[in-house]
Amino acid sequence: MTHELLTIGRISVDIYPNDIGVDLEDVTSFGKYLGGSPSNVAVAAARHGRRTGVITRTGDDAFGKYLHRELHKFNVDDSFVTPVQEWPTAVTFCAIKPATDEFPLYFYGRFPTAPDLQIKAGELDLEAIRDARIFWSTVTGLCQEPSRSAHIAAHEARPRTGLAEGQFTILDLDYRPMFWASEAEARAEVAKVLPYVTVAIGNDKECAVAVGEGTPDEQADRLLAAGVEIAVVKLGPEGVMAKTRTQRVVSAPVPVETLNGLGAGDSFGGAFVHGLLSGWPLSEVLDFANAAGAIVASRLSCADAMPTPGEVTSLLAERGRPVPGAGVSGTAPQLATEGAAL
Repeated sequence: MTHELLTIGRISVDIYPNDIGVDLEDVTSFGKYLGGSPSNVAVAAARHGRRTGVITRTGDDAFGKYLHRELHKFNVDDSFVTPVQEWPTAVTFCAIKPATDEFPLYFYGRFPTAPDLQIKAGELDLEAIRDARIFWSTVTGLCQEPSRSAHIAAHEARPRTGLAEGQFTILDLDYRPMFWASEAEARAEVAKVLPYVTVAIGNDKECAVAVGEGTPDEQADRLLAAGVEIAVVKLGPEGVMAKTRTQRVVSAPVPVETLNGLGAGDSFGGAFVHGLLSGWPLSEVLDFANAAGAIVASRLSCADAMPTPGEVTSLLAERGRPVPGAGVSGTAPQLATEGAAL
């Protein structure tokens, strides 16, 4: 099978409280869900009908079996998901306090390492990575060995010059300080893979770690100067901007009542992938991804909350926003209209 999206990196069991608005010590019951950003993105894209797979590792334990079962449920290929004997499956707890916009994460089973940081370069199916329409990785996967070398090897298998039309290599800038000695260390590792990346996605802080402080436009311009074709900078309450060498597009936020903001970025990512693969204009890709992220922010879980295309287009229509045209699946996005949306 040739994957339309193949992701690599983090997977975990998310333990989310059923009690909303209280600190973790006061929660009395929890729900269990598949988690981990690259895995969530694969689930999100699968919800839009895409053939997706993940490259990751679990513990050789009950939680690992659970994650395989969940991937099957979401129609995500788990052929490249194998157990690691030495380390238990990682578990992530959070508190959900929407009134104060607080969703603190507590990582268990990630220090000193986790199974998904034990992916080795020699274990990779480089042909599958090379053939995937979109390959998605995150900065977190670069934080320690052997995962770091595996990520670099995967990117080296997909040089920009070797990509066919309609193929993309996406780097989620996903900087989490608890996994790094310093921002400078993270920036140095990002610099090693950026020459292979065609799309970079991050918020202001994540872009600053990757390419330095500056305005969103300055950060996007630095990513483009590094060879990236599409630089996506999330603007918080002002929406999201995408910039190419010929376009600058801003998508305003899609207002919803936030319940849990943790999965919104992954839903955005899966919907962005779907839009790219559908060949939509960049403005439509951004609007669709924005709405998909908003839907998950209004729900409790992450993977289980990922919306269908119909749910996304319904929200756009309700908000009076343009609904992406049918497009021709498999064509390249319309990115080359000189001066469009500037």
